[in-house]
Amino acid sequence: MPDMGHSLAVEANVYDYYEYNTWDKESTIPLWELVKVPGQPVAGTVPRGYAGQALGGAANLDVVLGNDQIGGIRIAPNGSVPYYYEDSDSSRTKAIAEIIDNPFPITADGLARGKELYGFYCGLCHGEKGDGLGFLYDADVNKNAKYLAAPANLLKEEFQTASNGRFYHAIMYGKNVMGGYADKLSQEERWQVIHYIRSLQAKEAKATYNEKENTFNATFGMPKAAFDAKSHDHSMEDIDMETEGMHTEGEHLTDTHQ
Repeated sequence: MPDMGHSLAVEANVYDYYEYNTWDKESTIPLWELVKVPGQPVAGTVPRGYAGQALGGAANLDVVLGNDQIGGIRIAPNGSVPYYYEDSDSSRTKAIAEIIDNPFPITADGLARGKELYGFYCGLCHGEKGDGLGFLYDADVNKNAKYLAAPANLLKEEFQTASNGRFYHAIMYGKNVMGGYADKLSQEERWQVIHYIRSLQAKEAKATYNEKENTFNATFGMPKAAFDAKSHDHSMEDIDMETEGMHTEGEHLTDTHQ
């Protein structure tokens, strides 16, 4: 059989012609057929690097993000991080009510990266301070500013008391004239941007929001110091449970010998 003598290998995500890998013209799949729909993981499978891993303290963040070595694999703490909320008013209301905790601790590095990403994607409209006076809207700074829709002032009480879900859902899908950024910001980057927005709000409220302390709102984020302490406590509990299990096993063995 011809195909047994020259097996056809269909490569995923190939952006080049591959006639050299086929037996005849009839067995050639046109390039546009290959690239028109990006390959998706098979249903029920987990993409490489997304099996999920406990963060295990902020000190382990570089390992989780794949920054500890060249070619390192990013491992999302939440696994493949699916988002179960649709782009609808009802799902938005549900996300606001249900998404409470920021899965990443407040760290100096995270706030620095959040600031950079905020400046690149958000500040142009929402302003450097988060007050809604971005370059596209603030006529006092930009005489050519003609942006008709006023960007949200994130420092208002309405946003200071809003849940993390309100910000995360808006980043995923956008709101009003604001477009979504799900394809531009990774899951971790979205949460770092939210951390930075919270730091701007904390500054406005004359509160503290950094890796050492959060006096703004405890539900919005856990400082690195508290996160590491909690992680250490859990580790000690695991050790105590293992030790207790060893003692119990020894007692059973003793009883058996008697």
